[in-house]
Amino acid sequence: MGFIGTIRGSASALSTQRLRMDIIANNIANIDSTRSANGGPYRRQVVTVQPAGTPENSFLAALNGQLSGPVGVRAASIEEDPSPLNRVYDPQHPDSDAEGFVLKPNVDLVTEMTDLVAAQRAYEASVTVLNSIKAMAMKALEIGRR
Repeated sequence: MGFIGTIRGSASALSTQRLRMDIIANNIANIDSTRSANGGPYRRQVVTVQPAGTPENSFLAALNGQLSGPVGVRAASIEEDPSPLNRVYDPQHPDSDAEGFVLKPNVDLVTEMTDLVAAQRAYEASVTVLNSIKAMAMKALEIGRR
């Protein structure tokens, strides 16, 4: 894999991690939303990430120089988290049932912040790869001028 392939792989990681951060921000923004367009409370969303290439694009294939097709990652899907909703006693809430309970979103702030930090670290790692590739390309051009 050459410079361009590495840049494409890092660019795909950047866009995928940005999408993860957007979804996490949406989850946090809706942490108290008891009404959604689908009816009922908001449900947490999760991004599923998978390799962009074919199954043959393993780490061993990369070491042997036998990569085929695109490299990098992609967001395979954005799905609702099937975990149960939170049931909170709040008889004053307009969405409470006859017993005074309200169904709240299944969003946990600690989980969201942990996922956000992981996405941020992955984003930073991809930026580091891009900066390293840029430095290597500049060094190669400098060597070629001599």
